[in-house]
Amino acid sequence: MIQSSLSCRFLTIALCDAAEPWQLGSQDAATPMMQGIIDLHHDIFFFLILILVFVSRMLVRALWHFNEQTNPIPQRIVHGTTIEIIRTIFPSVILLFIAIPSFALLYSMDGVLVDPAITIKAIGHQWRASTQPYEYSDYNSSDEQSLTFDSYTIPEDDPELGQSRLLEVDNRVVVPAKTHLRMIVTPADVPHSWAVPSSGVKCDAVPGRSNLTSISVQREGVYYGQCSEIRGTNHAFTPIVVEAVTLKDYADWVSNQLILQTN
Repeated sequence: MIQSSLSCRFLTIALCDAAEPWQLGSQDAATPMMQGIIDLHHDIFFFLILILVFVSRMLVRALWHFNEQTNPIPQRIVHGTTIEIIRTIFPSVILLFIAIPSFALLYSMDGVLVDPAITIKAIGHQWRASTQPYEYSDYNSSDEQSLTFDSYTIPEDDPELGQSRLLEVDNRVVVPAKTHLRMIVTPADVPHSWAVPSSGVKCDAVPGRSNLTSISVQREGVYYGQCSEIRGTNHAFTPIVVEAVTLKDYADWVSNQLILQTN
């Protein structure tokens, strides 16, 4: 009874953060990290527009004044102290305005800056490309085993209403919203990459080591990603689905999973 009620709750049609046809921009931000990436993109794009306007004006002016019909004998300028100072200082100031926020963003993305409430471990497999094992290290069943499950891809000929083709899985990674999480990503064989665009996370899994990243999903919803490392057969069939729920629903889900694992 508990399992059926939770299945109806977590597998119903929900607002999805997934790629759309002909999408040009980024997906809506679900974490402060992704919001910082989008803001930095907009800031850099502003400077790119300024550079485009300035360079375009210089090119048009050069074509106009150094045209043979307009100006048969152009003035030969070989040196200008003022313009050389301007073209040296101006790009330096632009780079400074870009570097300061980008360094702050890189620092916030590097490692775990806040003590996490939950630790989740994702393990990549090459020859089990349609599945992604997960381990919730903070919860143990009665036999002292961590909460673990496999997340299998839903076959493209067997999706339910509202499920995305080749992006849906049978067991989603359920996390509480507005909670600091620590993701440990490691492979069992070859390199992998755990990526969820809406959260701004793309953590590579390198053989022989475990990489860490932090996530703090700020709103409830379903977020889709894929393994972003080309690693051989069935590379395109390793979806990642993260569902953010309320803390109460998360506690119910963990309790149900522990009961199922014990039985």
